[in-house]
Amino acid sequence: MNMSKNNSKSKFKQKQNKVELLLLILYVIGFYIFCIHRSLHLSRDHFSKLRGLRIGWLFSPPRLNDASDDQWRNFRTNLPILSLVFGIFTLLANIFRKLFHLRARGMSFLWLFLSLIYLSYLHGACILFFFLIASSNFLLVKIFAHSKYFTFLLWIFNLGFLFCNRIYQGYSFSIFGEYWEYLDNFRGTFRWHICFNLVVLRMISFGYDYHWAHQESRFDQEKHIQRCHVCKSGKNCYQILQERNAHINDYTFTTYLSYLVYAPLYIAGPIISFNSFASQLNVPQNHYSIKEVIWYGLRWVFGLCLMELMTHLFYFNAFATSASWKMLSPMDIFIVGYGVINFMWLKFFLIWRFFRFCSLIAGIDAPENMPKCVNNCHDLESFWKSWHASFNKWIVRYMYIPLGGSQRKLLNIWVIFTFVAVWHDLEWKLLSWAWLTCLFFVPELLVKSATNAFQAKGALDGFFFRELRAAGGTITITCLMVANLVGYVIGPSGFSWLISQFLSKEGLNVFGFMLLTFYVGTKLMFHISDAKQSMQ
Repeated sequence: MNMSKNNSKSKFKQKQNKVELLLLILYVIGFYIFCIHRSLHLSRDHFSKLRGLRIGWLFSPPRLNDASDDQWRNFRTNLPILSLVFGIFTLLANIFRKLFHLRARGMSFLWLFLSLIYLSYLHGACILFFFLIASSNFLLVKIFAHSKYFTFLLWIFNLGFLFCNRIYQGYSFSIFGEYWEYLDNFRGTFRWHICFNLVVLRMISFGYDYHWAHQESRFDQEKHIQRCHVCKSGKNCYQILQERNAHINDYTFTTYLSYLVYAPLYIAGPIISFNSFASQLNVPQNHYSIKEVIWYGLRWVFGLCLMELMTHLFYFNAFATSASWKMLSPMDIFIVGYGVINFMWLKFFLIWRFFRFCSLIAGIDAPENMPKCVNNCHDLESFWKSWHASFNKWIVRYMYIPLGGSQRKLLNIWVIFTFVAVWHDLEWKLLSWAWLTCLFFVPELLVKSATNAFQAKGALDGFFFRELRAAGGTITITCLMVANLVGYVIGPSGFSWLISQFLSKEGLNVFGFMLLTFYVGTKLMFHISDAKQSMQ
């Protein structure tokens, strides 16, 4: 009798979930139709007031293309030459590896040679500054790795140069005297100190990995292999490559330099640990087959087509850079803000995946930077694990765990996000973004710790708990959107203006619509998560 009753309850719940899912999907379809229609009208009505629009190539007659974002414009313009250069580099690397059976030492020399050609074009004579700092870091690591003050010295050295590089704008040769001043005429095509931010992360990674190589490893490889589906299949996942110490003979100056300047990942990443890089120089990655790498490249091409369509139809970023959002109604501000975040996600998705694709062809697997769509994150923790994910992995390994991990979580987030802000640039709006994110993070962490202890005793408790999580997700997405708009679009000075707009009569209605939309989106994410779990 009880079994029959339970079966009927289960069927009723499944039917209820299907109805809920259908209603959620219908709302989302309606929302996107509305946003697309409104965005097309916004772009058509305001294009003459926007900066950064260029003649495009899509449609007849050609529509204007939003080229207002410097990063995307530079990447898109240089995409043909980048593809040619990396195509030649990876072809040469694979041919030499097979012909001469090169391992870690040989491949490090080869990639160092190829990457130096690349850096000479990018930075010209400024590679002298690069090698002076990199060599000093190598000596510091080798001399003080066994010292109890090593981590302090490593951080002070690297943070010091991170700040000095920015303050002095990459330095001038004239500071060394008139004899060297002529070298300022050969500074290359790309500012070296901008790329050096990523190099700083690699120098710290090398330092820590070498320091830990002299200690007993706490990584349980056998336990990991039992739990990891990739390692069970006989392949090596990124985590095992990272956590497994490289051989002490691999921490050479040539391997270190080839790691810092490895061409496919030099400009934008993804960020890879020294251990993982050194092990894959020795034995190429076996995580992805040739077929999977080709499919990865085809998916990237589809993403590029989507971006071209987006920038020809919708001028979201041009509204942000032109400060034209101040002329818009609260509803249009919401749509443009939402569009800017999606544009930023797709931009970084394409840039990072292009360089990762080139690295995969060369036999080096780096972490995926955008493993999850920005529209499928309903809490801050999952968002930051999915946005610049390789940086997140770096932070967890070299900052979060050494700072005490989960035992000091509430304190650690302030240190970490402050570092992330100053690492990007020395700007107040980035610090405002970092501290706003921390303020939003603290209540989420407190609520999560309370809900983890909660046990649903019945169907009603489960229902209320799910609704409470959906409400929490709604608030989190709202806070995340505000923090990113302040950090990357309107700046701290525009924050009070934004609040005043949404506290008006029209703004409150829009704010209610925005909360409802984010609530529906969060519930839909729950259904996606449930479907994934049922498939596993």
